[in-house]
Amino acid sequence: MPETPAGTLEYIYDNGNLAAAIGRYFDPNLRQTLAEARAIKSVALQGSRLDLVLDLGFPVSGYATELTAALQSHLIKDGFTLSIDLTLESQILSHAVQRGLTPLQGIRNIIAVASGKGGVGKSTVAVNLALAWASQGARVGLLDADIYGPSQPIMLGLAGERPNSRDGKRLVPLSAHGIVAMSIGFLVDVEQPMVWRGPMVTSALNQLLADTEWGDLDYLVVDMPPGTGDIQLTLSQRVPVSGAVIVTTPQDISLADARKGLRMFEKVNVPVLGIIENMSVHVCSNCGHTEHIFGAGGGERLATQHGIQLLGSLPLDSQIREEADGGKPTVVSAPESARAAAYFTLARRTAGELARRSRDRSGSFPKIIIEDT
Repeated sequence: MPETPAGTLEYIYDNGNLAAAIGRYFDPNLRQTLAEARAIKSVALQGSRLDLVLDLGFPVSGYATELTAALQSHLIKDGFTLSIDLTLESQILSHAVQRGLTPLQGIRNIIAVASGKGGVGKSTVAVNLALAWASQGARVGLLDADIYGPSQPIMLGLAGERPNSRDGKRLVPLSAHGIVAMSIGFLVDVEQPMVWRGPMVTSALNQLLADTEWGDLDYLVVDMPPGTGDIQLTLSQRVPVSGAVIVTTPQDISLADARKGLRMFEKVNVPVLGIIENMSVHVCSNCGHTEHIFGAGGGERLATQHGIQLLGSLPLDSQIREEADGGKPTVVSAPESARAAAYFTLARRTAGELARRSRDRSGSFPKIIIEDT
Protein backbone atom coordinates (compact mmCIF):
# COMPACT_ATOMS: atom_id res chain seq x y z
CA MET A 1 0.00 0.00 0.00
CA PRO A 2 1.45 3.40 -0.90
CA GLU A 3 2.19 5.77 1.96
CA THR A 4 -0.83 7.99 2.64
CA PRO A 5 -0.41 11.21 4.62
CA ALA A 6 -2.84 12.08 7.39
CA GLY A 7 -5.94 13.53 5.90
CA THR A 8 -9.48 14.65 6.30
CA LEU A 9 -12.62 13.16 4.85
CA GLU A 10 -12.37 15.48 1.86
CA TYR A 11 -8.75 14.48 1.20
CA ILE A 12 -9.55 10.79 1.25
CA TYR A 13 -12.49 11.23 -1.08
CA ASP A 14 -10.28 13.14 -3.49
CA ASN A 15 -7.92 10.16 -3.61
CA GLY A 16 -10.85 7.83 -3.70
CA ASN A 17 -9.31 4.54 -2.74
CA LEU A 18 -9.84 4.22 1.02
CA ALA A 19 -13.26 5.84 1.15
CA ALA A 20 -14.46 3.73 -1.74
CA ALA A 21 -13.20 0.60 -0.03
CA ILE A 22 -15.01 1.47 3.22
CA GLY A 23 -18.17 2.23 1.30
CA ARG A 24 -18.11 -1.19 -0.37
CA TYR A 25 -18.32 -3.02 2.95
CA PHE A 26 -21.58 -5.00 3.01
CA ASP A 27 -23.22 -4.99 6.43
CA PRO A 28 -25.18 -8.23 6.92
CA ASN A 29 -27.73 -6.54 9.19
CA LEU A 30 -28.56 -3.73 6.78
CA ARG A 31 -28.13 -5.99 3.73
CA GLN A 32 -26.55 -2.95 2.10
CA THR A 33 -23.10 -1.53 1.66
CA LEU A 34 -22.14 1.32 3.96
CA ALA A 35 -22.24 3.63 0.96
CA GLU A 36 -25.77 2.55 0.04
CA ALA A 37 -26.91 3.02 3.64
CA ARG A 38 -25.20 6.44 3.81
CA ALA A 39 -23.75 5.25 7.10
CA ILE A 40 -20.31 6.87 6.84
CA LYS A 41 -20.26 10.03 8.94
CA SER A 42 -16.56 10.83 9.12
CA VAL A 43 -13.26 9.34 8.04
CA ALA A 44 -9.79 10.45 9.10
CA LEU A 45 -6.44 8.77 8.52
CA GLN A 46 -3.62 9.37 10.97
CA GLY A 47 -0.63 7.39 9.74
CA SER A 48 -1.77 3.76 9.86
CA ARG A 49 -4.72 4.49 12.14
CA LEU A 50 -8.18 4.99 10.68
CA ASP A 51 -10.66 7.00 12.74
CA LEU A 52 -14.08 6.04 11.44
CA VAL A 53 -17.53 7.15 12.58
CA LEU A 54 -20.58 5.24 11.34
CA ASP A 55 -24.30 5.73 11.94
CA LEU A 56 -26.05 2.44 11.16
CA GLY A 57 -29.57 3.42 12.20
CA PHE A 58 -30.11 0.47 14.55
CA PRO A 59 -29.02 -0.32 18.15
CA VAL A 60 -25.28 -0.95 18.12
CA SER A 61 -24.15 -1.58 21.69
CA GLY A 62 -21.91 -4.64 21.65
CA TYR A 63 -21.44 -4.56 17.88
CA ALA A 64 -18.25 -2.48 17.58
CA THR A 65 -15.75 -5.28 18.19
CA GLU A 66 -17.36 -7.60 15.65
CA LEU A 67 -17.70 -4.85 13.05
CA THR A 68 -14.15 -3.58 13.56
CA ALA A 69 -12.72 -7.04 12.86
CA ALA A 70 -14.93 -7.44 9.79
CA LEU A 71 -13.91 -4.03 8.43
CA GLN A 72 -10.22 -4.74 8.95
CA SER A 73 -10.51 -8.02 7.03
CA HIS A 74 -12.49 -6.27 4.30
CA LEU A 75 -9.94 -3.45 3.91
CA ILE A 76 -6.98 -5.84 3.84
CA LYS A 77 -8.42 -7.35 0.65
CA ASP A 78 -8.20 -3.88 -0.91
CA GLY A 79 -4.60 -3.40 0.23
CA PHE A 80 -5.22 -1.30 3.35
CA THR A 81 -3.62 -2.66 6.51
CA LEU A 82 -4.90 -0.30 9.20
CA SER A 83 -5.78 -0.23 12.85
CA ILE A 84 -9.34 1.01 13.10
CA ASP A 85 -10.68 3.25 15.82
CA LEU A 86 -14.40 2.78 15.21
CA THR A 87 -17.14 4.93 16.70
CA LEU A 88 -20.68 3.70 16.20
CA GLU A 89 -23.64 6.03 16.42
CA SER A 90 -27.27 5.03 16.25
CA GLN A 91 -29.87 7.55 15.19
CA ILE A 92 -33.04 5.43 15.19
CA LEU A 93 -35.57 7.12 12.95
CA SER A 94 -39.30 6.76 12.57
CA HIS A 95 -40.29 4.64 9.59
CA ALA A 96 -43.32 4.70 7.35
CA VAL A 97 -46.56 3.05 8.49
CA GLN A 98 -49.79 2.06 6.75
CA ARG A 99 -51.38 4.62 4.47
CA GLY A 100 -53.84 6.82 6.31
CA LEU A 101 -52.15 6.34 9.70
CA THR A 102 -49.42 8.34 11.39
CA PRO A 103 -46.84 7.19 13.96
CA LEU A 104 -47.88 7.72 17.57
CA GLN A 105 -46.29 10.67 19.31
CA GLY A 106 -43.13 9.67 21.12
CA ILE A 107 -43.03 6.17 19.59
CA ARG A 108 -40.73 6.01 16.58
CA ASN A 109 -41.53 2.49 15.48
CA ILE A 110 -44.15 -0.12 16.37
CA ILE A 111 -43.08 -3.67 15.56
CA ALA A 112 -45.71 -6.43 15.52
CA VAL A 113 -44.59 -9.92 16.50
CA ALA A 114 -47.19 -12.30 15.06
CA SER A 115 -47.83 -15.95 14.35
CA GLY A 116 -50.39 -17.77 12.29
CA LYS A 117 -51.14 -20.14 15.14
CA GLY A 118 -50.52 -20.51 18.86
CA GLY A 119 -47.88 -22.66 20.49
CA VAL A 120 -44.90 -21.56 18.40
CA GLY A 121 -43.21 -19.52 21.13
CA LYS A 122 -44.22 -16.10 19.82
CA SER A 123 -44.41 -14.42 23.24
CA THR A 124 -41.00 -15.77 24.26
CA VAL A 125 -39.53 -14.39 21.04
CA ALA A 126 -41.28 -11.03 21.54
CA VAL A 127 -39.98 -10.47 25.07
CA ASN A 128 -36.42 -11.51 24.22
CA LEU A 129 -36.46 -9.31 21.11
CA ALA A 130 -37.55 -6.31 23.19
CA LEU A 131 -34.96 -7.00 25.88
CA ALA A 132 -32.20 -7.51 23.30
CA TRP A 133 -32.92 -4.12 21.74
CA ALA A 134 -32.85 -2.49 25.17
CA SER A 135 -29.54 -4.19 25.95
CA GLN A 136 -28.15 -2.91 22.65
CA GLY A 137 -28.99 0.69 23.58
CA ALA A 138 -32.55 1.35 22.40
CA ARG A 139 -35.51 2.67 24.39
CA VAL A 140 -38.09 -0.08 24.22
CA GLY A 141 -41.67 -0.79 25.27
CA LEU A 142 -43.65 -4.03 25.12
CA LEU A 143 -47.42 -4.22 24.63
CA ASP A 144 -48.98 -7.59 25.41
CA ALA A 145 -51.85 -7.64 22.92
CA ASP A 146 -52.97 -11.18 23.70
CA ILE A 147 -56.11 -10.37 25.69
CA TYR A 148 -57.21 -13.99 26.06
CA GLY A 149 -53.86 -15.35 27.21
CA PRO A 150 -51.53 -12.59 28.43
CA SER A 151 -48.15 -14.08 29.29
CA GLN A 152 -45.82 -11.09 29.50
CA PRO A 153 -46.56 -10.35 33.20
CA ILE A 154 -45.10 -13.76 34.07
CA MET A 155 -42.20 -13.55 31.62
CA LEU A 156 -41.17 -10.13 32.92
CA GLY A 157 -41.52 -11.10 36.57
CA LEU A 158 -44.37 -8.63 37.04
CA ALA A 159 -47.23 -11.02 37.85
CA GLY A 160 -49.52 -9.46 40.44
CA GLU A 161 -48.23 -5.93 39.84
CA ARG A 162 -50.64 -3.09 39.04
CA PRO A 163 -49.91 0.09 37.03
CA ASN A 164 -50.50 3.54 38.50
CA SER A 165 -52.14 6.59 36.96
CA ARG A 166 -51.00 10.16 37.53
CA ASP A 167 -54.20 11.80 36.32
CA GLY A 168 -56.81 9.06 36.61
CA LYS A 169 -56.94 8.80 32.82
CA ARG A 170 -53.64 7.44 31.55
CA LEU A 171 -51.67 4.48 32.87
CA VAL A 172 -47.99 4.46 33.74
CA PRO A 173 -46.45 1.29 32.29
CA LEU A 174 -44.54 -1.07 34.54
CA SER A 175 -40.77 -1.39 34.21
CA ALA A 176 -38.67 -4.54 34.16
CA HIS A 177 -35.16 -5.34 32.92
CA GLY A 178 -34.76 -1.96 31.21
CA ILE A 179 -38.04 -1.87 29.27
CA VAL A 180 -41.57 -0.63 29.99
CA ALA A 181 -44.57 -2.89 29.50
CA MET A 182 -48.36 -2.89 29.49
CA SER A 183 -50.71 -5.88 29.50
CA ILE A 184 -54.33 -6.65 30.28
CA GLY A 185 -52.78 -9.11 32.71
CA PHE A 186 -51.79 -6.13 34.91
CA LEU A 187 -55.42 -5.03 35.16
CA VAL A 188 -57.42 -8.23 35.74
CA ASP A 189 -57.13 -11.18 38.09
CA VAL A 190 -54.85 -13.89 36.72
CA GLU A 191 -57.61 -16.49 37.18
CA GLN A 192 -60.29 -14.41 35.45
CA PRO A 193 -61.20 -15.73 31.97
CA MET A 194 -61.60 -13.06 29.29
CA VAL A 195 -64.89 -13.91 27.57
CA TRP A 196 -65.02 -10.77 25.45
CA ARG A 197 -66.12 -10.60 21.85
CA GLY A 198 -63.98 -9.11 19.11
CA PRO A 199 -65.12 -5.45 19.34
CA MET A 200 -64.47 -5.40 23.10
CA VAL A 201 -61.01 -6.87 22.64
CA THR A 202 -60.15 -4.36 19.93
CA SER A 203 -61.39 -1.48 22.06
CA ALA A 204 -59.40 -2.67 25.07
CA LEU A 205 -56.19 -2.95 23.06
CA ASN A 206 -56.65 0.49 21.51
CA GLN A 207 -57.01 1.88 25.04
CA LEU A 208 -53.93 0.04 26.29
CA LEU A 209 -51.97 1.50 23.40
CA ALA A 210 -53.35 5.06 23.41
CA ASP A 211 -53.91 5.55 27.16
CA THR A 212 -50.48 4.43 28.33
CA GLU A 213 -47.72 6.96 29.04
CA TRP A 214 -45.09 5.19 26.98
CA GLY A 215 -42.64 8.08 27.00
CA ASP A 216 -40.01 8.40 24.29
CA LEU A 217 -39.46 5.01 22.62
CA ASP A 218 -37.39 3.84 19.69
CA TYR A 219 -39.39 0.61 19.44
CA LEU A 220 -42.70 -0.59 20.83
CA VAL A 221 -42.92 -4.36 20.42
CA VAL A 222 -46.50 -5.61 20.16
CA ASP A 223 -46.96 -9.25 21.13
CA MET A 224 -49.92 -9.95 18.84
CA PRO A 225 -52.66 -12.51 19.54
CA PRO A 226 -52.05 -15.74 17.60
CA GLY A 227 -54.02 -16.33 14.42
CA THR A 228 -55.29 -14.24 11.51
CA GLY A 229 -58.90 -13.56 12.45
CA ASP A 230 -60.93 -10.37 12.77
CA ILE A 231 -59.11 -9.17 15.88
CA GLN A 232 -55.68 -9.45 14.28
CA LEU A 233 -56.85 -7.86 11.05
CA THR A 234 -58.52 -4.94 12.86
CA LEU A 235 -55.41 -4.31 14.95
CA SER A 236 -53.23 -4.34 11.83
CA GLN A 237 -55.52 -1.76 10.24
CA ARG A 238 -55.76 0.60 13.22
CA VAL A 239 -52.33 0.46 14.82
CA PRO A 240 -49.59 2.38 12.94
CA VAL A 241 -47.07 -0.42 12.43
CA SER A 242 -43.61 0.15 10.92
CA GLY A 243 -42.98 -3.55 10.38
CA ALA A 244 -43.95 -7.06 11.40
CA VAL A 245 -42.13 -10.31 12.01
CA ILE A 246 -43.72 -13.74 11.68
CA VAL A 247 -42.79 -16.46 14.15
CA THR A 248 -43.14 -20.07 13.02
CA THR A 249 -41.70 -23.50 13.65
CA PRO A 250 -40.24 -25.57 10.77
CA GLN A 251 -43.34 -27.79 10.90
CA ASP A 252 -45.50 -27.79 7.74
CA ILE A 253 -48.74 -27.06 9.62
CA SER A 254 -47.15 -24.06 11.30
CA LEU A 255 -45.73 -22.82 7.99
CA ALA A 256 -49.17 -23.01 6.38
CA ASP A 257 -50.58 -20.72 9.07
CA ALA A 258 -47.56 -18.42 8.87
CA ARG A 259 -48.36 -17.88 5.18
CA LYS A 260 -51.79 -16.64 6.20
CA GLY A 261 -50.15 -14.15 8.51
CA LEU A 262 -47.94 -12.92 5.71
CA ARG A 263 -50.92 -12.39 3.44
CA MET A 264 -52.83 -10.57 6.18
CA PHE A 265 -50.05 -8.03 6.60
CA GLU A 266 -49.74 -7.67 2.84
CA LYS A 267 -53.45 -6.77 2.63
CA VAL A 268 -53.07 -3.93 5.12
CA ASN A 269 -49.74 -2.72 3.65
CA VAL A 270 -47.62 -3.58 6.68
CA PRO A 271 -44.10 -4.58 5.59
CA VAL A 272 -43.00 -7.97 6.88
CA LEU A 273 -39.39 -7.61 7.99
CA GLY A 274 -38.79 -11.34 8.00
CA ILE A 275 -39.43 -14.81 9.34
CA ILE A 276 -38.24 -16.13 12.70
CA GLU A 277 -37.97 -19.89 12.87
CA ASN A 278 -38.42 -20.95 16.49
CA MET A 279 -37.73 -24.42 17.91
CA SER A 280 -35.47 -24.96 14.92
CA VAL A 281 -33.23 -27.60 16.47
CA HIS A 282 -33.14 -29.43 19.80
CA VAL A 283 -29.82 -30.07 21.53
CA CYS A 284 -29.92 -32.80 24.16
CA SER A 285 -28.79 -31.39 27.51
CA ASN A 286 -27.25 -34.75 28.44
CA CYS A 287 -25.36 -35.94 25.37
CA GLY A 288 -25.36 -32.92 23.03
CA HIS A 289 -27.14 -34.78 20.24
CA THR A 290 -28.97 -32.44 17.87
CA GLU A 291 -32.32 -33.27 16.35
CA HIS A 292 -34.75 -31.37 14.13
CA ILE A 293 -37.91 -32.42 15.96
CA PHE A 294 -40.24 -30.24 13.89
CA GLY A 295 -38.44 -30.65 10.58
CA ALA A 296 -35.65 -28.64 9.02
CA GLY A 297 -35.40 -25.63 6.72
CA GLY A 298 -39.08 -24.71 6.73
CA GLY A 299 -38.56 -21.11 7.76
CA GLU A 300 -35.87 -20.57 5.14
CA ARG A 301 -38.07 -22.02 2.40
CA LEU A 302 -40.98 -19.80 3.44
CA ALA A 303 -38.78 -16.71 3.46
CA THR A 304 -37.34 -17.54 0.04
CA GLN A 305 -40.79 -18.17 -1.47
CA HIS A 306 -42.00 -14.74 -0.32
CA GLY A 307 -38.81 -12.82 -1.02
CA ILE A 308 -38.16 -11.85 2.60
CA GLN A 309 -35.37 -12.53 5.07
CA LEU A 310 -34.99 -15.38 7.52
CA LEU A 311 -34.11 -13.24 10.53
CA GLY A 312 -33.04 -16.09 12.76
CA SER A 313 -33.34 -19.74 13.74
CA LEU A 314 -33.82 -20.25 17.46
CA PRO A 315 -33.24 -23.49 19.37
CA LEU A 316 -35.71 -25.63 21.28
CA ASP A 317 -34.09 -25.37 24.69
CA SER A 318 -35.66 -26.14 28.06
CA GLN A 319 -33.55 -23.40 29.67
CA ILE A 320 -35.22 -20.75 27.49
CA ARG A 321 -38.60 -21.93 28.76
CA GLU A 322 -37.42 -22.07 32.38
CA GLU A 323 -35.92 -18.58 32.21
CA ALA A 324 -39.10 -17.07 30.74
CA ASP A 325 -41.32 -18.85 33.26
CA GLY A 326 -39.06 -17.56 36.03
CA GLY A 327 -39.52 -13.92 35.03
CA LYS A 328 -35.97 -13.41 33.70
CA PRO A 329 -35.90 -14.23 29.98
CA THR A 330 -32.74 -15.57 28.39
CA VAL A 331 -31.37 -12.24 27.22
CA VAL A 332 -31.17 -10.91 30.80
CA SER A 333 -30.63 -14.17 32.73
CA ALA A 334 -27.83 -15.59 30.58
CA PRO A 335 -26.61 -12.79 28.26
CA GLU A 336 -23.28 -14.51 27.55
CA SER A 337 -24.83 -17.84 26.54
CA ALA A 338 -25.10 -19.19 23.00
CA ARG A 339 -28.90 -19.21 23.25
CA ALA A 340 -28.88 -15.49 24.14
CA ALA A 341 -26.49 -14.75 21.28
CA ALA A 342 -29.13 -16.03 18.86
CA TYR A 343 -31.58 -13.42 20.18
CA PHE A 344 -29.03 -10.60 20.00
CA THR A 345 -28.28 -11.49 16.37
CA LEU A 346 -31.99 -11.69 15.63
CA ALA A 347 -32.57 -8.26 17.18
CA ARG A 348 -29.78 -6.67 15.14
CA ARG A 349 -31.00 -8.19 11.89
CA THR A 350 -34.58 -7.11 12.54
CA ALA A 351 -33.61 -3.54 13.39
CA GLY A 352 -31.26 -3.43 10.42
CA GLU A 353 -33.99 -4.61 8.09
CA LEU A 354 -36.26 -1.84 9.37
CA ALA A 355 -33.48 0.77 9.10
CA ARG A 356 -33.05 0.14 5.37
CA ARG A 357 -36.75 0.74 4.64
CA SER A 358 -38.71 3.90 3.91
CA ARG A 359 -38.59 6.54 6.59
CA ASP A 360 -41.59 8.48 7.82
CA ARG A 361 -41.64 11.85 6.09
CA SER A 362 -44.87 13.20 7.60
CA GLY A 363 -42.98 15.55 9.89
CA SER A 364 -41.13 17.03 6.91
CA PHE A 365 -44.21 18.48 5.26
CA PRO A 366 -45.63 21.81 6.36
CA LYS A 367 -49.11 21.93 7.80
CA ILE A 368 -51.58 23.70 5.53
CA ILE A 369 -53.99 25.98 7.37
CA ILE A 370 -56.88 27.59 5.52
CA GLU A 371 -58.08 30.84 7.03
CA ASP A 372 -61.02 32.98 6.01
CA THR A 373 -59.58 36.47 5.48
